[in-house]
Amino acid sequence: MFNSFEILGVRISATNLSNTCEIFSRWIGAKEKNYVTIAPVSTIIDCQDDKVYKNIVNNSGLTTPDGMPIVWLGKMRGIKNIARTYGPDLLLEFCEYGLNKGYKHYFFGGSAQVLAQLKEKLENKFPGIKIAGSFDPGKRELGQVEPDEIIREINNANPDILWVGLGSPKQDYWMFNHRQKLNVPVMVGIGAAFDFIAGTKKQAPKWMQRSGLEWFFRLCQEPGRLWRRYLIGNTKFVFLILFDSIRQLFLRSDKC
Repeated sequence: MFNSFEILGVRISATNLSNTCEIFSRWIGAKEKNYVTIAPVSTIIDCQDDKVYKNIVNNSGLTTPDGMPIVWLGKMRGIKNIARTYGPDLLLEFCEYGLNKGYKHYFFGGSAQVLAQLKEKLENKFPGIKIAGSFDPGKRELGQVEPDEIIREINNANPDILWVGLGSPKQDYWMFNHRQKLNVPVMVGIGAAFDFIAGTKKQAPKWMQRSGLEWFFRLCQEPGRLWRRYLIGNTKFVFLILFDSIRQLFLRSDKC
């Protein structure tokens, strides 16, 4: 079991990019089956209203700290080695890490155009990278189970790592529902990473990412789709964290 801490009942792994890549490598070497959830603030909030989803996240092999508020809360609790472990960065980091090891990658999610551009970008950036395959699943409903032929297609490609880009929480339900059928050591749900790396969506500047303002950049890009996640979700997160902090204070004072 890896070091972790809880935020509002959600287990967050105390990890960073390099440590996560090493863990993936160990899983691949041991031929274990693990899925990885990437947790920004929105995941923490979704878990408050969906006990099934909270169970999925808390039973992952790793739940990485995606949003800067998650990292800041970890550091406030004395965790020194924690750093933002963000889907697009993790994908690029592990592609480079696994290049000399010959790890094979499979991409599930995104449109055919996005997958083609993603493949081209990765092959240009990492010459010699092994891409075992990709699949455009079209629209997927929450909790939808794939037919056997799709499972066979992925298993026949024999990837070491399966990157799932369906968006949260769909991708996390998907990994949980298929982890036993798929002969893949590592599955990682990485949200919009395919679009960002393919260049079909703009990423926030690094200074906005470091300062915890990426949510504002994404909100400006897609207000119709993301306003509820960020305006309502972020406000709820701040309120719940404050409430939980006050509750913990009272609990400690009662013990004194």
